[in-house]
Amino acid sequence: MAYEVTATRRRPQHFEDLVGQEFVAETLKNSIKSGQIAHAYLFAGPRGCGKTSTARILAKALNCQSTGTPNDEPCGQCDSCRAITNSSSLDVIEIDGASNTSVNDVRQIKDEVMFPPNSARYKIYIIDEVHMLSTSAFNALLKTIEEPPPYVIFIFATTELQKVPATIKSRCQQFNFRLVPVEKVKNLLADACREMNIQSDAEALYWIAKESGGSIRDSYTLFDQVAAFSDGYITYEKIRDKLGLLGVDRLNSLFGFCAAGKTEEALNELDGFLESGISIEQLISNSCEYIRSLLLIKNGIRREALLGQSPERYSQSVLESWNTVQTERALSLFLQLYRDIRYSLSPRYELELAFSRLCWLSQYVSPAEVKAEIDKAHALLENAPRPAQVNNSAGAQAVPSFGAMQTPSAPQPVTGEVQNAPAFTASAQQAEVSRQNEGAENASSVQIPAGMPHFSIFDGNGRNAQEATQAPSDESVQQEAAPPFPDGGAVPPEQAAAFSVAKPFSPPQENVSLPEYENGGEYSYAPDDSSDDDWSNTDVPPEDDASFEDETGLSSPVSAEPYVPSDAADFTEEAPQRALTPEEIHESSVTFTASDGSSIQMGKLFGAVIAELSVNNTMLASALMQTGAWNLLGNKISTTIKTEYQKNYIGQNIPTIVAVLSKYCHEHMQFEIQYIEEKQEKSAVELPQQVKILCNAFKGTVVGT
Repeated sequence: MAYEVTATRRRPQHFEDLVGQEFVAETLKNSIKSGQIAHAYLFAGPRGCGKTSTARILAKALNCQSTGTPNDEPCGQCDSCRAITNSSSLDVIEIDGASNTSVNDVRQIKDEVMFPPNSARYKIYIIDEVHMLSTSAFNALLKTIEEPPPYVIFIFATTELQKVPATIKSRCQQFNFRLVPVEKVKNLLADACREMNIQSDAEALYWIAKESGGSIRDSYTLFDQVAAFSDGYITYEKIRDKLGLLGVDRLNSLFGFCAAGKTEEALNELDGFLESGISIEQLISNSCEYIRSLLLIKNGIRREALLGQSPERYSQSVLESWNTVQTERALSLFLQLYRDIRYSLSPRYELELAFSRLCWLSQYVSPAEVKAEIDKAHALLENAPRPAQVNNSAGAQAVPSFGAMQTPSAPQPVTGEVQNAPAFTASAQQAEVSRQNEGAENASSVQIPAGMPHFSIFDGNGRNAQEATQAPSDESVQQEAAPPFPDGGAVPPEQAAAFSVAKPFSPPQENVSLPEYENGGEYSYAPDDSSDDDWSNTDVPPEDDASFEDETGLSSPVSAEPYVPSDAADFTEEAPQRALTPEEIHESSVTFTASDGSSIQMGKLFGAVIAELSVNNTMLASALMQTGAWNLLGNKISTTIKTEYQKNYIGQNIPTIVAVLSKYCHEHMQFEIQYIEEKQEKSAVELPQQVKILCNAFKGTVVGT
């Protein structure tokens, strides 16, 4: 008798022989017992899980001749059962969908179904890999499947259910087949070994079952290959040596070097594996399985069916060296490595890099562990003692702790007073030093821990940074106002700027001498008995015969009577006006009341419209922020804008604006915008004080600046 492969020899012949598909078997048996037989079945599932075998068993049960009606337990001895088993029945037609995909093949089936079966009870069509049919072939089958003759039954089998049209699925009873668990596959292999008088180790059978991936046909095929070179005794060592596998023992050695941090030994061991002919892909795959098993063991899972090996075979030193987080990191590293080698410059370089990283995996700290340590440190810092407090002479006033330092106050704006001069003079500095010394005598010392930075706020004077920046007294200002050069000369720029801001011009009163200006470029008028010999740029000119002469040679006498200008207020410097923000421009208490009684203020309405358009239309929201105040007249809102481009842009988007306004006002609104040309005002040029004095003296104006 010719040799038969194990998958064909051990093909299931009864519903009870279907391993792992108990739901399908029970459903079909009950439908046969009750006589509720469908005209079309669709079997879907992975390869090698019993779809075609179930279709043949169903065909035998429907056509079994041992009883006058369909039998849920086919006898297997009648002519119909034997013919179906041998694939020689004329009434059970098996069609390969992958090679019969055209409409002509389906047309032939439509012609054949018109004829009743030859000798059996039903004419059964088994179409395997039905998803390979073309769209036209599926469409041609629709009518036949929906209303076939009472003696015709269709059984479809497919591994890719998603490719079958929904119109076909809706006309069939669908059964989903599952992968077979490893334990059941191992038991089937053990039965095959007893049937063939072959001895085997449980570890070897577990490996075969695991490699098959839940497919019984794949497990039988691999079993035949292993049995061929095992000489009647199947062991894991023989499988490892003949098929070029690494095995747990060799992986224990490699990963033991990695866990110990011995990079040199690990790379040498890796090189030996590659030199022995083991492929890089196989080595990565075995390493992933090994690390996965370590992870399962560390989580308390020790089932041999899930690990594929006995838990005792894994290295205890590796299990103790890596915690669960580090083991997960290692598994993630190799899974990513398998994806990367496809596009790598050198897969071997990638593999060596991965094992080199494993050698320092013991030092890896996960983000969760870092956070836990930071929380511990934070708790220690919170429980640490606070620095000592200091009391000054004025009373018990606690000095702020080192962790809550007070920042100095922001510098005050210039107000035209001398206290904002950039530097103190020598007299002001002496006054400051004397005040610090007085405070130091009354204050107690602060003990600053070693290594801490020194802050001026903890000095013995007890003055904070804000007090240190206070202005000097009036006496010190008068002292520092003395001119630096008695005989005349340019004053340093910083002092000139300070005085020009600090002392605005004020007209002299009658019989009162003008104060002397010490800014180096201005003269002061004080009538006295000075002579021509005493002239300097800081003294007054002679009272008599004093005149100003222009380029034409004409002169005009200067009256000794002081002149009081009428527009003296023009010489004072005014602070610039702050520009209003869009929110301030559109602040309005005007309220719009809708017909349903709801109301909203115009200021809030403007803010709501800008907020919504900022998400959907940023340019439109920016343009609306440039508009003027919104005026309400009935249900119409009007406004203005100073840019013609933005006016045109807003005009194009008025429907969008109206939709948003109507949403918040609960009533249909109107929106109108007008363009107002902005008048360019010529900015006045600030004149120097010398020029202002000359203009007032000669009663003239400046032409051209």
